[in-house]
Amino acid sequence: MANDLHTVHVALGERAYDIVIGDDLLDEAGGRLAAMFPGRRYGIVTDSEVARAQLSRLRRSLQRAGLGFAEIVVPNGEASKSWDRLGEVVDAVLAARLERGDLILALGGGVIGDLAGFAAAIARRGMDFVQLPTSLLAQVDSSVGGKTGINSPHGKNLIGAFHQPRLVLADLASLATLPPREFAAGYAEVVKYGLIDDEAFYFWLEENRAEIFAGGPARAEAIARCCAAKARFVLADEKETGVRALLNLGHTFGHALEKATGYSQRLLHGEGVAIGMVLAHAFSARLGLAPSQDTGRIAAHLSAAGLPTRLADIPGELPGTDALVEAIGQDKKVVRGALTFILTRGIGQAFIERNVAPAEVAAFLEQARTA
Repeated sequence: MANDLHTVHVALGERAYDIVIGDDLLDEAGGRLAAMFPGRRYGIVTDSEVARAQLSRLRRSLQRAGLGFAEIVVPNGEASKSWDRLGEVVDAVLAARLERGDLILALGGGVIGDLAGFAAAIARRGMDFVQLPTSLLAQVDSSVGGKTGINSPHGKNLIGAFHQPRLVLADLASLATLPPREFAAGYAEVVKYGLIDDEAFYFWLEENRAEIFAGGPARAEAIARCCAAKARFVLADEKETGVRALLNLGHTFGHALEKATGYSQRLLHGEGVAIGMVLAHAFSARLGLAPSQDTGRIAAHLSAAGLPTRLADIPGELPGTDALVEAIGQDKKVVRGALTFILTRGIGQAFIERNVAPAEVAAFLEQARTA
């Protein structure tokens, strides 16, 4: 694993922050936080699984720096992105007498980053927070850019706020405790950045996938390149009114599949994205927009990484096609009821397509069920 630090700066004026990527950053977090935010107290928000694997490292670091803190632990899993858990976190922040000038520390994967960030956005009408992502998915995507929120029975991430962190510390050592399935799920988001607009990065991933999974220097480089790409989109379109929507490549299909599987362990978010990206390329090819061979190439790469690539790879029964199209209709990119998809003209050539006909989507999904 690489020992050198990588730093990506997100230049949002007075709200600018750094993404620091390196080994053992949780063990050094207390000193960094004490220097950056003197006199503050902290509310650590984490989940039950991350608490077992990582919380003691952060706790010792804060204690060494003489920092006061409270610990707030929620159950592991996507189901924690709910009104009930949000309320519990905010109540715990208030019960710990954390003040508006104190900070929330989001220690965990994408679920915790989204939940803790949203809690920080609304507790005492806005508190600062720091992202301490411990999963690959969170390190390359969800911890950067300020999108926070929870899920609704109507769909994923439909309730939330844009609330930028003050700092992101991506500790590479925390990835060593991830189950292989979780790491692979995060890798889908890595691949996404190449498929959007960086063909050279995608080809580099094909060459370096094994080293990324093994923990060699390519892992740190891949994470840094993804964070730099994410920062570029955030700077261009912070509130996702335009080009930032490209970051949702594969997510329109993927989110609908997550809803269809009840946000359960049947389908992890990154697995939904993997299937969604293959579907997005196949749908683009069906519409005559992209070469069909790209779909097979992408599916082979994702499959080699241990990811599902077909609807048939999802365990258990799926709802009917009409129900899937209805779930897509609740996607946050829908405008005046019209379906919006991120489609592609080939690897590294994604674009936003508005007014996609629901009938076209339904016919495509019906065919995809038998593929």
